Amino acid sequence: QVQLVESGGGLVQPGGSLSLSCAASGSIFSVIFMGWYRQAPGNQRELIAVITSGGTINDSDSVKGRFTISRDDAKNTVYLQMNSLKPEDTAVYYCNARLLGYRDLGGPRDYWGQGTQVTVSS
Repeated sequence: QVQLVESGGGLVQPGGSLSLSCAASGSIFSVIFMGWYRQAPGNQRELIAVITSGGTINDSDSVKGRFTISRDDAKNTVYLQMNSLKPEDTAVYYCNARLLGYRDLGGPRDYWGQGTQVTVSS
C-alpha cells in the first residue's frame, strides 16, 4: 500500500512564507514524478508544480518566481517553498505522485495526498 503524507500549511499574512512537504511511503518500486496541485473553493484543481526524477520542473505561471519545488529522491519526498504569498494563493494544496508500486500490475498510477489548507489573510 502506498501513501502520500503531507505536512505544513496553515495561516500566513500576505507577503509571508510557508513550506509544504509530502512523503511517499509503502511498497514503492519507482517514482516517476511528484508535484503539487491546489484547489480553491468553487474552482477546479490546478497544477502548481511538478518535478521529475531527473529534476525537470514544470510550474504554473501564477507561481513562477515565488514558489520553489524540490525533491529528495532518497526519501521519496517533495517540497514546496512558498514565498511572497498572496490572498489568491489560499486553497487546499494536494500532493501528487505518479509512481509504480509493487502491487501496481497495470503500470504506474497517480496517488494523492489528503490535502493541506493554506490560508493567506491579514
